[in-house]
Amino acid sequence: MPILENDLRTALASVRDPHTGQDFVTSQALTNLTIEGGDVAFDVVLGYPAQSLLTPLRQQLIAAARTVAGVQNVSANVRWEVRSHAVQPGVQLLPGVKNIIAVASGKGGVGKSTTSANLALALAAEGARVGVLDADIYGPSQPLMFGVSGQKPQSIDGKTMQPLEGYGVQLMSIGFLLENPDQAMIWRGPMAVQALEQMLRQTNWHGLDYLIIDLPPGTGDIQLTMSQRIPVTGAVIVTTPQDIALADARKGIQMFEKVSVPILGLVENMAMHVCSQCGHVEHIFGHDGGKALAQDKGLHFLGALPLSLQIREQADSGKPTVVAAPDSEVAAIYKKLARDVAVQVALASTEQAAKAPTISIHRKK
Repeated sequence: MPILENDLRTALASVRDPHTGQDFVTSQALTNLTIEGGDVAFDVVLGYPAQSLLTPLRQQLIAAARTVAGVQNVSANVRWEVRSHAVQPGVQLLPGVKNIIAVASGKGGVGKSTTSANLALALAAEGARVGVLDADIYGPSQPLMFGVSGQKPQSIDGKTMQPLEGYGVQLMSIGFLLENPDQAMIWRGPMAVQALEQMLRQTNWHGLDYLIIDLPPGTGDIQLTMSQRIPVTGAVIVTTPQDIALADARKGIQMFEKVSVPILGLVENMAMHVCSQCGHVEHIFGHDGGKALAQDKGLHFLGALPLSLQIREQADSGKPTVVAAPDSEVAAIYKKLARDVAVQVALASTEQAAKAPTISIHRKK
């Protein structure tokens, strides 16, 4: 009895992407389907890095295919591919970088840099090629967090700099260019903006799927330059549940909305404190403020992280949580956050393409 392609597609559609909720047939992730006698072969291509997901997904798809009468052998190739995202009109693309993700906050001290570092490391753990640009000119912290403080970038051609590397992530920061790590950057806004653009465009980034830009807090010159002149795929907003932080986060959201940069989601840091002695949970800075803000603004809520001594100690020691304690509960939150961001990038790429403007000409009567 010949295998019917419709039956096979129906069976494969029973397997859904655990992160998007879509099946692989209607989402067109299923390609190269061939049927020869009792032999079936196909490819499934995910739009986000998912190294840990490939084997279980392949097993599910093979099991689904074998439920169809006549199927004897199944060859399933499951892989992922990150594509470049459409950016703001008129903005020059960055060589060697597919997608730029800005991590921003309206207020300082909400854990934005720690989130940036762990987001980058979690994406790298799933197989992506990732870089981090420390755009906080006045208070660079990524060299310390990645354990490469005091190192200097090299130049092969005398025109561009080679990024440094920490835990497989490519890095650039004004902190690498200072003679003294304790040196204060006493620069006016235009000088800081110029330094940011030079670090971004004169760094020889090597085939990145994602470049994470750790922005300084606020909505000043650097943030506006980044959103208007740098090809940004989308932004991640970091806040705490505290009313003061939420008020400033709203301003950051408004800035990105005005310059047409998609917001990929919101992270709530310091959502609760869990006592290390008794396990008592206390919401020191408020309860679910970030989640409520995300719902109010129609944003994707990426997750809530605790106020944790370990997170701070690990970041300060140059080994962020995702590499210091990869199997911990907090690392799992960061990894889910990273997968959600990558999925939002993949979905936004499709959605923005569909929203591309069209020009129609009407003859005047």
